[in-house]
Amino acid sequence: MSLFISSINSGSNGNCYYIGNSSDAVLIDVGLSCREIDKRMLRSGLSMDKVRAIFISHEHIDHIRGVEALSKKYNLPVYINEGTYENGRVKLKEELVHSFCDGEQLKIRSLNVFPFFKSHDAADPYSFSVECDGVRVGVFTDIGSVCEKLIAHFAQCHAAFLEANYDEEMLANGSYPAYLKTRISGEKGHLSNAQALELFVNYRSPQLSHLILAHLSKENNTPGLVQQLFEENANGVSITVASRQEESPVFRIGKNGSEKVLAEIGQLSLGI
Repeated sequence: MSLFISSINSGSNGNCYYIGNSSDAVLIDVGLSCREIDKRMLRSGLSMDKVRAIFISHEHIDHIRGVEALSKKYNLPVYINEGTYENGRVKLKEELVHSFCDGEQLKIRSLNVFPFFKSHDAADPYSFSVECDGVRVGVFTDIGSVCEKLIAHFAQCHAAFLEANYDEEMLANGSYPAYLKTRISGEKGHLSNAQALELFVNYRSPQLSHLILAHLSKENNTPGLVQQLFEENANGVSITVASRQEESPVFRIGKNGSEKVLAEIGQLSLGI
């Protein structure tokens, strides 16, 4: 069975990632308004009727902005750990709140979700990988350093959303104050292009067919720069840069590769 994936939006203005098969799906983070998520998914041919749960990585507003409204509108369970829930100051129906811990396997109908702790300046931040019938997709953003857990999860992926937040030279020579440059480049900040590329080159699996570069900085990176950098080292892996302004195409990820799914096919509820 294939997994269908799309970046609904990616960046400091809002993050939301869709992963699902022909019957079930999850959203990783909902940093846009409920209305905007609905609009973008409709354009992509993705149905909220298939979304079974929301997973929240950490409490920063660009990851939780729409969680209250979206959960309420569709009566969706929200998987959010205690530290994130307390510090995010969101109000959800008690029966819809589910906690999780590092290394746990969560069964969401036909999908398996694996949360693991990451290094970021938040209360209790996590990354996730999602698997179905041996096909695995990871969402790896807002990470200050590459750890053994990240390497282990990335090495199992057929596709991944991977942060490439900043170009080191652009950040160093840019207008940000010194404290902010230190925060971004620190062990609880974000992955640079160079850090992401090192992970990609050294630890990708032979089964990795698609990499979506995510959470690019508006001021300290450019889509063209990071696209060229990774394509020069792709060796057959398809490279897509997630937009800060719009949804990405929907991609079908299988054991033998990936392909773009046309919107008109998506309107048929991806029943393929």
